[in-house]
Amino acid sequence: QVQLVESGGGLVQPGGSLRLSCVVSGSIFSVYAMGWYRQVPGKQRELVASITNGGRTDYADSVKGRFTIARDNAKNAVYLQMNSLKPEDTAVYYCNLVPYGTSWYNWGQGTQVTVSS
Repeated sequence: QVQLVESGGGLVQPGGSLRLSCVVSGSIFSVYAMGWYRQVPGKQRELVASITNGGRTDYADSVKGRFTIARDNAKNAVYLQMNSLKPEDTAVYYCNLVPYGTSWYNWGQGTQVTVSS
Protein backbone atom coordinates (compact mmCIF):
# COMPACT_ATOMS: atom_id res chain seq x y z
CA GLN A 1 0.00 0.00 0.00
CA VAL A 2 1.37 3.38 -1.00
CA GLN A 3 1.52 5.96 1.73
CA LEU A 4 2.17 9.67 1.40
CA VAL A 5 3.19 11.54 4.51
CA GLU A 6 3.50 15.30 4.37
CA SER A 7 5.12 17.43 7.02
CA GLY A 8 6.61 20.83 7.62
CA GLY A 9 3.56 23.05 7.60
CA GLY A 10 2.73 25.57 10.23
CA LEU A 11 1.89 29.16 10.98
CA VAL A 12 4.12 31.77 9.42
CA GLN A 13 3.93 35.52 8.94
CA PRO A 14 3.68 37.06 5.49
CA GLY A 15 7.10 37.14 3.89
CA GLY A 16 8.25 34.12 5.83
CA SER A 17 9.41 30.73 4.63
CA LEU A 18 8.56 27.10 5.14
CA ARG A 19 9.97 23.87 3.79
CA LEU A 20 7.53 21.04 3.25
CA SER A 21 8.55 17.42 3.03
CA CYS A 22 6.79 14.41 1.62
CA VAL A 23 7.94 10.86 2.11
CA VAL A 24 6.53 8.14 -0.11
CA SER A 25 6.50 4.52 0.93
CA GLY A 26 5.31 1.40 -0.79
CA SER A 27 6.06 2.58 -4.30
CA ILE A 28 8.80 2.70 -6.87
CA PHE A 29 9.09 6.41 -6.39
CA SER A 30 11.77 7.36 -8.84
CA VAL A 31 9.83 6.60 -12.02
CA TYR A 32 7.05 9.10 -11.43
CA ALA A 33 6.68 12.80 -11.77
CA MET A 34 5.69 14.21 -8.40
CA GLY A 35 3.81 17.29 -7.46
CA TRP A 36 2.69 19.47 -4.62
CA TYR A 37 -0.97 20.35 -4.53
CA ARG A 38 -2.92 22.66 -2.30
CA GLN A 39 -6.54 23.03 -1.41
CA VAL A 40 -8.52 25.68 0.39
CA PRO A 41 -12.13 25.35 1.54
CA GLY A 42 -14.58 25.77 -1.30
CA LYS A 43 -11.99 25.37 -4.02
CA GLN A 44 -10.65 22.50 -6.03
CA ARG A 45 -7.24 21.07 -5.39
CA GLU A 46 -4.60 22.96 -7.31
CA LEU A 47 -1.27 21.71 -8.59
CA VAL A 48 1.27 24.31 -7.58
CA ALA A 49 4.57 22.64 -8.42
CA SER A 50 5.78 19.50 -10.14
CA ILE A 51 9.02 17.74 -10.85
CA THR A 52 9.58 14.95 -13.34
CA ASN A 53 11.65 11.88 -12.72
CA GLY A 54 14.36 13.64 -14.69
CA GLY A 55 14.25 16.76 -12.56
CA ARG A 56 12.31 19.11 -14.80
CA THR A 57 10.19 21.49 -12.76
CA ASP A 58 7.06 23.47 -13.39
CA TYR A 59 5.08 25.90 -11.26
CA ALA A 60 1.73 27.53 -11.13
CA ASP A 61 1.88 31.22 -11.97
CA SER A 62 0.75 32.08 -8.48
CA VAL A 63 3.89 30.62 -6.90
CA LYS A 64 6.47 31.03 -9.64
CA GLY A 65 9.61 32.66 -8.36
CA ARG A 66 8.74 31.97 -4.74
CA PHE A 67 8.46 28.20 -4.46
CA THR A 68 11.01 25.57 -5.38
CA ILE A 69 10.29 21.86 -5.69
CA ALA A 70 12.99 19.24 -5.33
CA ARG A 71 13.22 15.50 -4.96
CA ASP A 72 15.59 13.01 -3.45
CA ASN A 73 14.97 9.64 -5.00
CA ALA A 74 17.32 7.89 -2.59
CA LYS A 75 15.11 9.03 0.27
CA ASN A 76 11.79 8.62 -1.56
CA ALA A 77 11.14 12.24 -0.73
CA VAL A 78 9.93 15.39 -2.40
CA TYR A 79 10.26 18.85 -0.95
CA LEU A 80 8.73 22.25 -1.41
CA GLN A 81 10.68 25.29 -0.35
CA MET A 82 8.27 28.17 0.04
CA ASN A 83 9.62 31.69 0.33
CA SER A 84 7.99 35.11 0.44
CA LEU A 85 4.79 33.54 1.65
CA LYS A 86 1.54 35.39 1.20
CA PRO A 87 -1.79 35.02 2.98
CA GLU A 88 -3.25 33.58 -0.20
CA ASP A 89 -0.82 30.67 0.11
CA THR A 90 -2.81 29.47 3.10
CA ALA A 91 -4.03 25.97 2.32
CA VAL A 92 -3.60 22.32 3.06
CA TYR A 93 -0.67 21.10 1.01
CA TYR A 94 -0.52 17.59 -0.38
CA CYS A 95 1.99 15.63 -2.37
CA ASN A 96 1.14 13.09 -4.98
CA LEU A 97 2.27 11.91 -8.34
CA VAL A 98 1.43 13.85 -11.46
CA PRO A 99 -0.70 11.38 -13.40
CA TYR A 100 0.64 10.13 -16.69
CA GLY A 101 -0.90 6.88 -17.80
CA THR A 102 -1.82 6.15 -14.22
CA SER A 103 -3.89 7.55 -11.39
CA TRP A 104 -3.14 9.42 -8.20
CA TYR A 105 -2.14 7.51 -5.16
CA ASN A 106 -4.59 7.68 -2.31
CA TRP A 107 -4.21 11.14 -0.83
CA GLY A 108 -2.46 11.61 2.44
CA GLN A 109 -3.63 13.92 5.19
CA GLY A 110 -1.65 16.86 3.93
CA THR A 111 0.02 19.54 5.98
CA GLN A 112 -1.56 22.84 6.90
CA VAL A 113 0.16 26.05 5.91
CA THR A 114 -1.23 29.22 7.40
CA VAL A 115 0.19 32.59 6.45
CA SER A 116 -1.12 35.31 8.69
CA SER A 117 0.04 38.34 10.60
